[in-house]
Amino acid sequence: MGKPPNLYAFQGIDELAPSLRTYVLDAQNAAISRHGVFRIAVSGGSLPKVLGQALLNETNGDAKVQFDKWEIFYADERLVPLDHEDSNHRLVKAELLDKIPAALGQPKVFPIDVKYLDDAQELADQYEQTLVSVFAARDSVRLPMFDLLLLGCGPDGHTCSLFPGSPLLRETEAWILKIEDSPKPPPKRITLSLPVVTHGIKIAFVATGGGKKDIMKDIFDKDDGRELPCGLVNAQAQERVSWFVDYSAIEGVSFPARRGSL
Repeated sequence: MGKPPNLYAFQGIDELAPSLRTYVLDAQNAAISRHGVFRIAVSGGSLPKVLGQALLNETNGDAKVQFDKWEIFYADERLVPLDHEDSNHRLVKAELLDKIPAALGQPKVFPIDVKYLDDAQELADQYEQTLVSVFAARDSVRLPMFDLLLLGCGPDGHTCSLFPGSPLLRETEAWILKIEDSPKPPPKRITLSLPVVTHGIKIAFVATGGGKKDIMKDIFDKDDGRELPCGLVNAQAQERVSWFVDYSAIEGVSFPARRGSL
């Protein structure tokens, strides 16, 4: 048995952000030491706003963000134009990329190829080939190993575009999967597969607000919660997973949380 996931709880976003920055920059520095680049996957939802607050506020700690060493991929994406309001890329661009000061350098970003918006399988195949070209250019790897995945948790326990009860959760080979019937609009998406998510060196979830407390109780305190997508990530990646939450998101949760700091 490995160690359980880490659950870090804070009064609110303003208190959470500096610790998230420290965590991300520790992952960044380790990755740059290891192979000269920091490869991350990010999802959408409320995460990009929190991430922007954590990384762009220089008062959040001494360590330096080296954006010129970052390679940013999308943990999932909706099959919409990149400037569409449902696009995760648009959200990350607005909350983080467009706000990066020139002095910090610019990351290399890998959005979807919009010429395949009408063909979810082709888009999934093309995005997988993008990952292959970056992660497996020199030698064959079974799965890409992200230095860090930054994810959200839906009120149903979904993460990326992996939804509860989906047959996609049983996929073992593919890196990128298509969805054409997402229970949450828009219906057509692509997503990292569960094996890719759980293969990451570090995996962080950000979940805030009282609307998350019921699903957090399911994920952390109930046996059947382990079968939810977020629960599966916890179970398979164990201590490589860290949750950053506010107090209202874990009200009534029995699983021990470390409050106020990493």
